[in-house]
Amino acid sequence: MYPKGCDLKVMDLSQNQLTGEVPKSLSNCKMLQILDLSKNKMNQTFPAWLGSLPRLQVLLLHSNMFHGEIGSPRNPSEFPRLCIINLSHNFFTGALPVNYIQIWNAMKAFRTNMEPYIKTGLNFEKKIGFYTVTYNFTYYSSMILTNKGVETEYQKILNIFTAIDLSSNKFTGKIPKSLGSLVALQLLDLSNNNLIGPIPLSLGNLTQLESLDLSQNKLSGVIPDQLAAQLNFLAYFNVSQNLLRGQIPQGPQFRTFDNNSYMENSGLCGFPLSKNCETLQLPPDDSDDDSGEDKFPSGFDWLFIFAGLGSGLVVGFVMGNILMDRQPWLIRGIVQKFGRTQKKTRMQERQIFRA
Repeated sequence: MYPKGCDLKVMDLSQNQLTGEVPKSLSNCKMLQILDLSKNKMNQTFPAWLGSLPRLQVLLLHSNMFHGEIGSPRNPSEFPRLCIINLSHNFFTGALPVNYIQIWNAMKAFRTNMEPYIKTGLNFEKKIGFYTVTYNFTYYSSMILTNKGVETEYQKILNIFTAIDLSSNKFTGKIPKSLGSLVALQLLDLSNNNLIGPIPLSLGNLTQLESLDLSQNKLSGVIPDQLAAQLNFLAYFNVSQNLLRGQIPQGPQFRTFDNNSYMENSGLCGFPLSKNCETLQLPPDDSDDDSGEDKFPSGFDWLFIFAGLGSGLVVGFVMGNILMDRQPWLIRGIVQKFGRTQKKTRMQERQIFRA
């Protein structure tokens, strides 16, 4: 279908009724930089052979019927220039593609070459996550990001913008630490999957990140302080609907996020939530009581409990030795005394001891 020596640079077949698989003859288009097959009905596993396209920078396969595990690359030189990938709203399963993440080298360093790639006069808009992307290839590639009604234009987008959107699939397992090596990444969306485990501390290395969405998973543990301390460009942050706990870290950007960023995490506390972290100092109760009330009066000191237990054990040990050294009649008398009901009189108890 696509002959050898194909000079195609941009392919946009999105929003059609395409079915079946991505034609492998596209591997002949060695000049291809942008491939958009989103919003179709394509049904196959991940087309790993696309990694052989040496100039591919933007891969948009979202909103299709791709399925199965992504697996591993055939060699470490695949996808050498990939900087934007959107696989969201498919049916991918298994772990996140850690072996691909490790070789996405174009996301690991900034490129300073601002030379325009394409001069076709083509204009179109795309969605990457919650961003609206406008490409204008008359003289250069540009991108307009729309967030809460505020538009920001990024020129030479193929050189400077990096994004990974793997949301709304069926990925399982933990978030790989290797994501922290993609230091040029500006958008990361892993929401609406079945991811578990903690948020990796390595995400704090993504100092250029502007959007981070980890919502609607089963992540546990605390929100790392590194995110608040080091992600100074973060404009959008969402970890809602997880199993996170502890105090929300504070930083210049984190002070701008509202409750929606953290909702449905019963263990989180601190600003901007109304839950005070002081109420979470004691271990959580295993019962279904959600009243939040302490089992002991306010200010109860656990030291008194341990001191009482210790002294009680010592006294019990000493008394036990004393009793074992006494005559059997004394032990029988004590046992009989405590075995009587409260209706017995003291006179009856004395008669028992005299016997």
